[in-house]
Amino acid sequence: MLHWVSRNFFSGFAVVFMFCLLATASYAQEDEIIAGGKGKYTKYCASCHGQAAKGDGPLAQMLLVKPADLTQLSKRNEGKFPFWRVYQMIDGREEVRGHGSREMPIWGFIFQIEEGATQAPYQEDLVRGRIWQLVYFLESIQEK
Repeated sequence: MLHWVSRNFFSGFAVVFMFCLLATASYAQEDEIIAGGKGKYTKYCASCHGQAAKGDGPLAQMLLVKPADLTQLSKRNEGKFPFWRVYQMIDGREEVRGHGSREMPIWGFIFQIEEGATQAPYQEDLVRGRIWQLVYFLESIQEK
């Protein structure tokens, strides 16, 4: 009986330990994705949307349409971050109904050119990855 109890205890402990390791690795990977998105945001978006994503970048006053305050996306969407809508806005290659005229650059095409993407699936995955990083970063800066 003691053998059975000790074996199950250690098996259970091992499962909990592995779960904790996987959760830690998951958070580390998420932090990497967000950090990558922050770098891309700074490079591609901050000139219009501002360093703090409030819509007050150095080029904002030259634009006909004021850039959005990107920290308020969840608040303007009943507290839920509109992940796929934001993804489509950044990608821009697919017309998003109801958005009216397109003021923002079509980053999907720009990323595609920068990646040298032809029609190879792995190259398109690189483009999607860049957009996902940006979207996850924007999700991480939402004000409550």
